[in-house]
Amino acid sequence: MSIKPTAEDVFIVVDVQNDFLPGGALAVKNGDQVITPINALARKFTNVVQTQDWHTKGHISFASAHSGMKPFEMTKLSYGDQVLWPDHCVQGSQGAAFSDKLDLPMVQLVIRKGYHPNVDSYSAFVEADHSTKTGLAGYLNERGVKRCFVAGLATDFCVAWTAMDATKAGFETYVIEDASRGIDTLGSLAAAIRNMDAAGVKRIQSDAILA
Repeated sequence: MSIKPTAEDVFIVVDVQNDFLPGGALAVKNGDQVITPINALARKFTNVVQTQDWHTKGHISFASAHSGMKPFEMTKLSYGDQVLWPDHCVQGSQGAAFSDKLDLPMVQLVIRKGYHPNVDSYSAFVEADHSTKTGLAGYLNERGVKRCFVAGLATDFCVAWTAMDATKAGFETYVIEDASRGIDTLGSLAAAIRNMDAAGVKRIQSDAILA
């Protein structure tokens, strides 16, 4: 498969932030390996969007906000099951900043997510309550976008949820697997791949675009 991006395509770069990179508070194994392909891929697109995890201190998704709970344990919140995370990507912190190795001057829009203290937000389109929208779908529709290409961190959470919600919003959607990496807690990576396949998300490698 060879894909030549057009003005009807968008590249969505998900959460390539210091806290998700090696040494960060919620480091994704080999997360830094997504940076080189993302930098190269972005230069093939007219439309590029970034997402940025942007949590309040004491966010409801943090294990530290729940007495007796530990990171990566599950709990039930008002909007459903929630993995509890180490404190990460707190607003204004160095951990929340984008990696300085990203070279994306062409980015037109940054979607910050997870800033409502009582609901998590993995997706660039809809928060974890499945009802609060970020406005990204409207922005892309206004720009005439038809296809979304998604990459970044982490495959099994923010990348997968973004891709599935893009499909729900009516966009033909591709996850670029070698420009993404997963956390893979409690079988989450295999589950995300099953869910993406069921939702109609296509999975490709970066050479489909770069070759």
